[in-house]
Amino acid sequence: MTHLMDIIGNVVTHILRTNYLLVLMKAFSAIAGTGFLWLIARQLLVLGENRFRRSRTVQIDALAFRSVRTIVFYLLLLFAGSYLIRLFQLRLIERSFWAILFFMLAFPVKSLVHFTIRYVKEKVVLNTETKVDDIVFDLLDRFSGVAILILAAVLALDIMGINVMPFIAGAGVAGIAIGFAAKDTLSNLIAGVLLIIDRPFEIGDRIEVWSAPKGSATWGDVIDIGIRATKIKTTDNIIIIIPNNEIMKRDIVNYTANSGRIRVRVNIGVAYDTDIDKARRAIIEVAKSAEWILTDPCPKVVVRNFGESSIDLQLRVWIKDARKRMDTISYVTDRVKAAFDGAGIEIPYPKRDITIIQKTVEQS
Repeated sequence: MTHLMDIIGNVVTHILRTNYLLVLMKAFSAIAGTGFLWLIARQLLVLGENRFRRSRTVQIDALAFRSVRTIVFYLLLLFAGSYLIRLFQLRLIERSFWAILFFMLAFPVKSLVHFTIRYVKEKVVLNTETKVDDIVFDLLDRFSGVAILILAAVLALDIMGINVMPFIAGAGVAGIAIGFAAKDTLSNLIAGVLLIIDRPFEIGDRIEVWSAPKGSATWGDVIDIGIRATKIKTTDNIIIIIPNNEIMKRDIVNYTANSGRIRVRVNIGVAYDTDIDKARRAIIEVAKSAEWILTDPCPKVVVRNFGESSIDLQLRVWIKDARKRMDTISYVTDRVKAAFDGAGIEIPYPKRDITIIQKTVEQS
């Protein structure tokens, strides 16, 4: 019996001294250890997901946790695979393995970045008054994924030992050529970014529209600020799409950027023999009859000019809503005519006195 145990011991010792078996045992240990670490990490992530789902302050959906699980899995696979490649001395596939895994890692990272942008937008940006922040985060959401994939592709090529500088140089030359061919489009894109940064107006603001069709309303509300163009709906319910480059070249008149309150001026002419104080009182009474015209500051009437056939007065009033500017002018003009007629105040018009001189020709 003792002799048999010695033989078995010698066999086991011989097998353990064999390098091939040691390599297999190390490989098995690496795979088992990686699997064990993955089970622990996965369990911890599941516990964290359940805890966050029950939380009222922070709500994170399954997409974020799925992306984190995928990232952790790829990282463990990266370390385990690198160890096995070096263990079996498979140097030929080491770079390819790293490159493929780095590129695959970009997809869960892209999903995680997408979730982060959406979460910040829902929890922070939508609670602010400005609408331009929404546009900024929409742009980040669109272009962040493309940027991450391009960066991952460049890193993967570099890991494989492929010189990416010729590709970058070629892309630069192609970009210059495309830039010259589409300079108007690029100028609109740059102007759109500047509009988002400078914020001369926001969605919902009422601004002056210089390119409105002839005879139509010359102002409207901003309904969309895009990268290439801005959409404005006039008070005639006409949608005008203006390239951002054209907007940046002109003065921007924003009626609602500061507040909804603006001052409106209405020009009114009276005859030279009119009692100015009487006309002033009549105009102010008309202004006070409109509920949207503010009494503080109170309406004011000033004499602006002595015209050819009239004394030019100007009513200056503050209104609550800038969108009622034209309604204010129409309201005052209509009712001042009736008030003047009732008070016997003449609204003058150009008059010409024609003198006919008749000469008698004496006959010789």
